[in-house]
Amino acid sequence: MAGQPTSFETMYVQHFNEEARPLAYYLAKMNGYEAAKKAFGMTKDAIIDEVKKASLRGRGGAGFPCGMKWGFIPKESPKPKYLVCNADESEPGTFKDRDIMRYTPHMLIEGMLIGSFAIGAKAGYIYIRGEYVREAKLLNEAIDEAYAKGYLGKNVLGSGHDFDLTVHRGAGAYICGEETGLLNSLEGKRGEPRVKPPFPAQAGAFGGPTIVNNVETLADIPSIITKGGEWFAKMGKLEKSGGTRLFSISGHVKKPGVYELPSGGYTLRQAIFDVCGGMLDDKKLKAVIPGGSSAPVLTADEIDVVLDVEPVMKIGSMLGSAAIMVIDEDTCMVKLIQRITKFYAHESCGQCTPCREGCKWMEDIIERILHGHGKMEDLDLLMSITDNINGKTLCALGDAAAGPVASFVKKFRSEFEAYIRGEKHA
Repeated sequence: MAGQPTSFETMYVQHFNEEARPLAYYLAKMNGYEAAKKAFGMTKDAIIDEVKKASLRGRGGAGFPCGMKWGFIPKESPKPKYLVCNADESEPGTFKDRDIMRYTPHMLIEGMLIGSFAIGAKAGYIYIRGEYVREAKLLNEAIDEAYAKGYLGKNVLGSGHDFDLTVHRGAGAYICGEETGLLNSLEGKRGEPRVKPPFPAQAGAFGGPTIVNNVETLADIPSIITKGGEWFAKMGKLEKSGGTRLFSISGHVKKPGVYELPSGGYTLRQAIFDVCGGMLDDKKLKAVIPGGSSAPVLTADEIDVVLDVEPVMKIGSMLGSAAIMVIDEDTCMVKLIQRITKFYAHESCGQCTPCREGCKWMEDIIERILHGHGKMEDLDLLMSITDNINGKTLCALGDAAAGPVASFVKKFRSEFEAYIRGEKHA
């Protein structure tokens, strides 16, 4: 891993193995559940305050402050409260949550235990994508271990706090990565986003106040409680973003993988050329998608941006789930956006007309351009469709489809025109 020792160092440097470590190892070598013991001696408000001090932003894509989110839960509620872990991780290019669940599942379980105590939840769910068969098995085995040793269930560690945890497997729908679509699926309903408000903190799972956090977000909690929010915040290099982030770096680089870097501590150029060893086969860099396939593309001239939420947003893209996809000079950008758009057209839940119709229209137009049947006015039509999708749907899937199309057409228009003129062929 690159950079200085950080909150996840023990997970990725000392304890990386081919299978999940058992509870005995987590207790002996990683100070397992010591953070939970400490948390049970704190007030709920004090725990939330530490998370706020940590400047821990959601690691799933939205980047919303975790402590603030926890603070939205009403202190008194006639309905049960729930803590839900979003382990759907279906954003193309993202694979860092998979490693946490695969190698150190108890870190996630302990984070959920602490979070449940802080918000007053007695039940929690890990909603995991259906394709993660191995990870679901490892999580269930770890949960069984935790129950057997008293880290889950009734009166955990003599604290008086009860917490039951269940793994719920999804069925492979991208839309269930959106938190309210996830909650509908969890309840056995069709995976469609809900109208907001009310937000999940007021009415979430089964109508009760609910917090939905990403795997990485929750796995950060034990180290924050153990070493303090200020310690965690100082690892980040920008004011609003504390700690480290796990970056899923893939594509045409020499050393793809999951890398832990200080939040705001590296530029995109440094991540590609210093951390990952540069371009595969020493080819020329053409473009980068900085935050998973839903992020607008950046050109090779835009990679001196700092890898954090606001800097990437300022240049017209987004950090998202920190999934960096590196593209070399030989890649056809029309074929690439056709594949991305086909994915979003397929994954649209169909609830919102702009997304349901617009995604399919974009797919069809790009398809005909690719196969030599396009017209120059199709490019302006594509831009018009993206404008009619952006900001006009219940959830961000529409924006996730429209943003990449608009950026590809704008920044690589000449490649589309070459297909339209017949100079390129699919």
